[in-house]
Amino acid sequence: MLFIGSITKAANSLYISQPAITKSIKKLETDLGITLFNRGPKGVTLTENGKIFYNFIKNGVESFMNGEHKLTSLKNLETGIIKIGASATVTRYFLLPFIEKFHILFPNIDISITNGLTNNLISDLKKGSLDLLILNLPMIDDNDLVITQCAVLNDCFAGNLDYKKQINSPISLKELVNNFPIITQKEPSNTRAFLNSIMEKNNISFHPKFDIVSYALVKDFAKIGMGISYITKEFAKEELENKFLYEIPIKETIPTRGLGIVLPKNMISSFSTKKLVEMIMS
Repeated sequence: MLFIGSITKAANSLYISQPAITKSIKKLETDLGITLFNRGPKGVTLTENGKIFYNFIKNGVESFMNGEHKLTSLKNLETGIIKIGASATVTRYFLLPFIEKFHILFPNIDISITNGLTNNLISDLKKGSLDLLILNLPMIDDNDLVITQCAVLNDCFAGNLDYKKQINSPISLKELVNNFPIITQKEPSNTRAFLNSIMEKNNISFHPKFDIVSYALVKDFAKIGMGISYITKEFAKEELENKFLYEIPIKETIPTRGLGIVLPKNMISSFSTKKLVEMIMS
């Protein structure tokens, strides 16, 4: 309207009536206590005060439009970043296929992954440094977090062929830990905590031969015959299917556990975070 010089043309461009624009201009001039337009037989032009006011309005409108464009891009997953916290094991054996699929569908969304201890990741999530976590369950309930199980995990004991030959029938947990070297992940991993709880429920004093930080090394140590490892079947498919490791039959039933998506309760997730969670849950 300001460049056209005609209120009628402005009304046509905006698809509103000319009287409505005239009324709005008069009200604005009254509220401000200044005249914004010079009115003449050939149309309207800005006064000096009107030009000053226009520059402020122009910048505000451009900022609003830029913000609207940015939000639209985020909503359409054309830009943005997802900051994920997970262990290296969960990232490699569970999360990676979802990240690959998400990247193919939304290549302009950046994905940042932080590996670390559960307590540290939870602290980062609460501070807003991360958008979501993928963690082994169970974990301690927290009123500030929403925990949703997204996968079921099955644990077992496994050894190489030599140990498979030695244990050709189901063995009790007590016999196993008392007579064979056990390889586990080092505390305070959730997997180790889960195994510790199993031993406690069965009144077994548990002191593994090897405490190892890396889950991959737990499997590697078992493959070369250093002992019998405690592993998650879903994370050791290759080793079990190719007979590098064999499941050792246990008399007791090892409970299933799960993986959980953890989100902050009182924060609204971004469009990209919501989409990734939706893909994982589906």
